[in-house]
Amino acid sequence: MTLASQIRHAVADALMHLYPEVTVNISAITVNQTKPEFTGDYTVVLFPFLKLLRQKPDAIGKQLGDHLVAATGLFSAYEIVSGFLNLSVKDGFWVAFIKDHFTDVHYGENAGANRRVMAEYSSPNTNKPLHFGHLRNIFLGAAVSEVLKANGNEVIKGNLINDRGIHICKSMIAWQRYADGATPESAGIKGDHLVGDYYVKFNDVYKQEVAALVGQGKDEKTAEKEAPIMLEAQELLRKWEAGDADVRNLWQMMNGWVYKGFDVSYKRLGVSFDKVYYESDTYLLGKKLVESGVDKGVLYKKEDGSVWIDLKEEGLDEKLLLRGDGTSVYMTQDLGTAKLKYDDFHLDQSVYVIADEQNYHMQVLKLILKKLGEPCADGIFHLSYGMVELPTGRMKSREGTVVDADDMVSEMVALSKEQTEQSGKTEGFTAEELAQLYETIGLGALKFYLLRVDPKKKMIFDPKESIDLHGYTATFIQYAHARICSILRRENIALTPDPTQFQSFRQTAELSLLERKIILSLEEYPAILADAANEFNPSSICNYSFQLAQLFNTFYDAHSISKAESEEKKHLRLMIIIMTASVLRHAMKLMGIRLPEKM
Repeated sequence: MTLASQIRHAVADALMHLYPEVTVNISAITVNQTKPEFTGDYTVVLFPFLKLLRQKPDAIGKQLGDHLVAATGLFSAYEIVSGFLNLSVKDGFWVAFIKDHFTDVHYGENAGANRRVMAEYSSPNTNKPLHFGHLRNIFLGAAVSEVLKANGNEVIKGNLINDRGIHICKSMIAWQRYADGATPESAGIKGDHLVGDYYVKFNDVYKQEVAALVGQGKDEKTAEKEAPIMLEAQELLRKWEAGDADVRNLWQMMNGWVYKGFDVSYKRLGVSFDKVYYESDTYLLGKKLVESGVDKGVLYKKEDGSVWIDLKEEGLDEKLLLRGDGTSVYMTQDLGTAKLKYDDFHLDQSVYVIADEQNYHMQVLKLILKKLGEPCADGIFHLSYGMVELPTGRMKSREGTVVDADDMVSEMVALSKEQTEQSGKTEGFTAEELAQLYETIGLGALKFYLLRVDPKKKMIFDPKESIDLHGYTATFIQYAHARICSILRRENIALTPDPTQFQSFRQTAELSLLERKIILSLEEYPAILADAANEFNPSSICNYSFQLAQLFNTFYDAHSISKAESEEKKHLRLMIIIMTASVLRHAMKLMGIRLPEKM
């Protein structure tokens, strides 16, 4: 139990003792860290009790403060300021905390409800490589998975590959028309990039053919439907669904190229998956669900044979679930995948990491599954996030204006190399160590920048700002960690020392304000972890880590360790920085970010 939670319960007990005639709900008790301009460590908000207790805030505060100081042994003093009770925690608590926990390496594990959760993220199409827009999705999904796991949940990291449909047929037709048998090996590029090039080629040719038909007198909508290359792609999709051997062989070959490319990208990004689903396997299950929905009268067929659901009573509209020619749509396969995931793992919750452009789609998916009576519906949670753009604007893959994920990572690593060399901090590193350092800094900067913003918000990614050593960046946190490692090396102390190393430590001197502040921040970490899991929001961990790194820098600038005023103070401060480094490593590992020991 965190200290804030202990205080909340202590306040509830105190109110019960002082005012036995009333019942105070513990959820009404608000405890926050005291603002820096006031004296104290934690603040109890008194306003919720005024009407219930029919007393003025100062009177309630005095009775409550006197009781807490006298009865708990936890507080040394209190102060009442405008309806707020500011409590000062005894030095002994902070000292005992740092002595007992400075070598902890696990924070928050096994603290949750032990639910079984699948987080589905990445979910790329096989007609193009991973692009920059995928990165926020991938990093968010990976971070949320680790945060949920750290809070005691069993987490399955899932990836649904969109490996079928009109999109891959477009790349296939363009490759058949224009590739002259090119392969990744013969072209000398990754397979996902090769296939993506032909997706762009399709769009270029499609535009030309539409323009030509319009020039012949057809209206634009008709031209778009009758463009030869589009008709070929649609015919290819029909053949694929009919099981045509030649089409299936081409599809397997080109998808195989893409999967190899994805694997290279995932490995460099440091992400992995426990279960991979393929839409080519799930769409048939979706079709069966649709057919059963028709039989139940939940869904209906139109004259052309297409299947729909009417959601107008729910404030939505009609939704297509199966085309008239029998081919499925995204919703069809998503229905099948949702059922399959639940049947495979009996999930308590299924988290879909999908951009906010699909809010409507996810709302409809859950509603249809409920109407079909599928038990998986209740556990569906859409982790909706805002799109990420570059300073140059939004990217469009079919127009070839996207930035590949591989290229963005390489650009960040190059920026890291440039910044490190300009600062003159390459001495003492081997060439191999420098290459690893550049990768660690560059990839860390990219991940942190995309995770530091609340998922619900849209954002613009600025590569140079993301790697600023003095900014709100992973680089700042990495440098603080490296600084701690340097201090410990000078003191000949391991980064994770023997817990008995300071067993004889006894604190007699009063804690300084900064010593108290940094220990208080360290004690708060499990609560930050729990909130991040409850809110599916890794940005709170990024913000906490940055503030802790800032606090360490302020603390170290004010307090010498090697020349501390006493051996007692030196040992205390060593324990503080050891735990600071440990918490930073734990927090950043959840974000998929490595912290170097030298920078």
